[in-house]
Amino acid sequence: MRTLVLLALVGLGAQLVDGSLGMAYGVTSTTLLLAIGTNPAAASATVHLAEVGTTLASGVSHWRFGNVDWKVVTKIGIPGAIGAFAGATFLSWLSTEIAKPLMSILLLGLGLYVLLRFTLRGLRTDRLGQPLRKRFLTPLGLVAGFMDATGGGGWGPVGTPAILASGRMEPRKVIGSIDTSEFFVAVAASLGFLFGLGTAGINPTWALALLIGGLIAAPIAAWLVRLVPPRVLGSAVGGIIVLTNARTLLNLDSFPVSDGVRSLVLWVIAVGWAVAVGYAFAQHRKAVAAERAEGAEQPEAAATTAA
Repeated sequence: MRTLVLLALVGLGAQLVDGSLGMAYGVTSTTLLLAIGTNPAAASATVHLAEVGTTLASGVSHWRFGNVDWKVVTKIGIPGAIGAFAGATFLSWLSTEIAKPLMSILLLGLGLYVLLRFTLRGLRTDRLGQPLRKRFLTPLGLVAGFMDATGGGGWGPVGTPAILASGRMEPRKVIGSIDTSEFFVAVAASLGFLFGLGTAGINPTWALALLIGGLIAAPIAAWLVRLVPPRVLGSAVGGIIVLTNARTLLNLDSFPVSDGVRSLVLWVIAVGWAVAVGYAFAQHRKAVAAERAEGAEQPEAAATTAA
């Protein structure tokens, strides 16, 4: 019972982050399942089964708040589904001994990318309104879908920053469109795992617990996307993913290290994470102050011109 409550809380927290940031539900949930000893393919399958419901609820919530561009959803969602099905069948055929370190390395890489991307770089706004080409969205969807199924998460960490970096869509519509298109990815990945695994190893009770937490959080997250600074949230989530998966890797027999070295590495990561979040928050406050100052200067300039 305690495990189910924990999973429901993780599902709630992960969906709050995913719905307001456009990433991290799968990565966060899969990381937890791996940490408690779940088979990698079964962990990804369980999370994707839960995501069929959470992504549908999230998509509807974002649509109601006007956060969805349906052209982008179609152009990236269909190739994403193809990539996810391929990734799910590929992971299903790997042995556990190979899959567990591989998945942890993928998750660690995605977490590091999220941490650095949102800590060090702001969001482009100089190309807002320009169309996103199919030749950009199709390969992006294929890669992100494959990464999502094999890593237990990756659709958001790959897709959201790539579209944000293009500067062609406002952040809330990027997040809403990525979350909505993830429904196709979750369905395709679940079918791929069903084809490769059957129902072996998939825990429907755990999936239901994750789903319940996610359903509660979905409408809240769609509303929060207008309020929560993505830069700070991205740094926080990226750090959690890096720390957890670094711990998983250091505990594997494939990486024999002493307890002292393991503790030192984890402490260094934790301190670096705290510094990154502090820096991201400081940069966010600086950006807000600059916007306010610019807004105050414009009326003064207008008044001077009129005089």
